[in-house]
Amino acid sequence: MHCPFCGHADTKVTDSRLVADGSQIRRRRECLRCAERFTTFETAELLMPRVIKSAGNREPFEEHKLKAGMIKALEKRPVSAEAIEQAVARICHKLRVLGEREVAARAIGELVMDELQHLDEVAYVRFASVYRRFQGLEAFRDEIERLRRHRRRRDEGAEQDQLPLLPNDSTQAEQKS
Repeated sequence: MHCPFCGHADTKVTDSRLVADGSQIRRRRECLRCAERFTTFETAELLMPRVIKSAGNREPFEEHKLKAGMIKALEKRPVSAEAIEQAVARICHKLRVLGEREVAARAIGELVMDELQHLDEVAYVRFASVYRRFQGLEAFRDEIERLRRHRRRRDEGAEQDQLPLLPNDSTQAEQKS
């Protein structure tokens, strides 16, 4: 690191600390020539994949477009800004973890739909209607029915994972005998 005061190439680190929830390192440095001190911040540079649009053209991934689409679907719905931020962060994380240089826009849309399904079912149907280009009421009805089946399977799975609060009659009968 070059000294911002005299331009000398040699500096020493006098203190390092994690900041920004551990995603950054703050370093205090001292120039070995002029003895001036200064602060630097170090973050990991994580590149997002390029997006392959349906027409075949490629463009850089833009997080603000992703967020804007989700906000539009969630308009006038009871979902906090923090929940939206967390959903966007999860999608970005999933895209980084893929390790791909390019990702189809359809795949990103599926990730958005998965997040919206957990955030708000009405927003999910709104987004799905545009994303999947619903042509009539039957498409809405089919998607809502698919959503109901998914919710039922999820709820049944949750019930099987939980232990009963009170013993059932057969258990009580066994305990008495």
